[in-house]
Amino acid sequence: MNRTARTNDRYSRSAGSSGSGRGGYRSGGPNRSGTSRSGGPGRRPATLQGEFALPVTHTPALPPAETFAALDMPPALLAALGAEGVSAPFPIQAATLPNALAGRDVLGRGRTGSGKTLAFGLPLLARTAGRRAEPKQPLALILAPTRELAQQVTEALAPYAEALRLRMATVVGGMSIGRQVAALRDGAEVVVATPGRLHDLIERRACHLGRVRITVLDEADQMCDMGFLPQVTEVLDQVHHDGQRMLFSATLDRDVDQLVRRYLHDPVVHSVDPSAAAVTTMDHHVLVVHGPDRYAVTTEIAARDGRVLLFLDTKHAVDQLTRHLRASGVHAAALHSGKSQPQRTRTLAQFKNGQITALVATNVAARGLHVDDLELVVNVDPPTDPKDYLHRAGRTARAGESGRVVTLVLPGQRRETSRLIAGAGIEPTITKVRSGEAELSRITGAKAPSGTPVTIAAPVVERAKRSGSSTRGRRSRPAQARRAAGSSRTATPTARQTSSAPAA
Repeated sequence: MNRTARTNDRYSRSAGSSGSGRGGYRSGGPNRSGTSRSGGPGRRPATLQGEFALPVTHTPALPPAETFAALDMPPALLAALGAEGVSAPFPIQAATLPNALAGRDVLGRGRTGSGKTLAFGLPLLARTAGRRAEPKQPLALILAPTRELAQQVTEALAPYAEALRLRMATVVGGMSIGRQVAALRDGAEVVVATPGRLHDLIERRACHLGRVRITVLDEADQMCDMGFLPQVTEVLDQVHHDGQRMLFSATLDRDVDQLVRRYLHDPVVHSVDPSAAAVTTMDHHVLVVHGPDRYAVTTEIAARDGRVLLFLDTKHAVDQLTRHLRASGVHAAALHSGKSQPQRTRTLAQFKNGQITALVATNVAARGLHVDDLELVVNVDPPTDPKDYLHRAGRTARAGESGRVVTLVLPGQRRETSRLIAGAGIEPTITKVRSGEAELSRITGAKAPSGTPVTIAAPVVERAKRSGSSTRGRRSRPAQARRAAGSSRTATPTARQTSSAPAA
């Protein structure tokens, strides 16, 4: 998110083995589709392979806004922006805010960290201000593909919603559905949801979308990739037919084209970044390592000073590497879909506050994860397609900061991985390295681990208390009264924003 302090504004099966298959280090090159395409360092093609051409806007767009003060927003919202240290709009915000505030449909493409959350969040809140939702009938809806991204969007918008006296409810899987039903029953003007859980609540008749006049799809391409297209279209068919719709995404795939053509009417189109999402402050490296040395190289990189995010293919590989790193003296933790939502939330908090310095993750962290000053992302297992590479890379060099993306490959993977990265419009620097070498340290900050095992307190799994009733989520009247007396009716805890969610 914009901030004055800033520019502005998701293993190998055995040591010494190269492994095979999807269980960890792959000996073969990653699978990919389409033809390769390369450019110079930092240069990008006009569209990513498989993307559709952006639609033509028939109605001229309003001119970009130079300042937030120039926009037609409630004084309380402008005051909240100042209190949060948000000084000037990012390009995607400057271009889309005037049109979104005017009620136009918007199609925005921008890499994560470009300020998309405020680009859709501020007009959604400003246009909803002053209205009151009836029980189970929200007035505005934000759909996000993952729990982490939905919660991050809620946290980012919470200070502004509070300034406008708007109630927010976050409905995601992995959390108490009873509490979410209660939040909707109490009334929430703005709902932030994942498609699956929202579908469940609609089926339970706990949520009705007929009064929703502003709908946002955040990271629409990932929702399609995850198989949520039917649920998304179901939602869009239920919201008010005359309402405003805004679609934001880092990439625009063919499935997204269906949503654009069917549900967006004469949208204002803005692409703050070409699809490859490479930026001049991001360096890309492919490090060629020998199979027996790959384990040691990974461990030395994880032991560096400063935080690092390491991506692997499978939950088993993530857990195995995490155990090894801790035994070697690295403060590491695992993040994947096998962890409960409270565990995942706590692990992310520990990574952000520095208690954990090496976060080992599957692609569950490829989106919806924002960490300030994360300088290094490492693909321990190479991604399987250009889009995966881009979303992993998008965890660093956010909001104008610098960052580095490193991909480890065996000699036999080098050519195919280079083609895959070129398909994302990026030409990486290729270097042969060994553990303990100065060149590895120069590129990644790698150093020898302490060798002293570390123990990190396991995240506490918070369980919702149940009453004696057999109906899940039902509370006694005193409990409901205590909840209603709280200062916020958000279904999941929120915290003050620290930066823009992908903007996710």
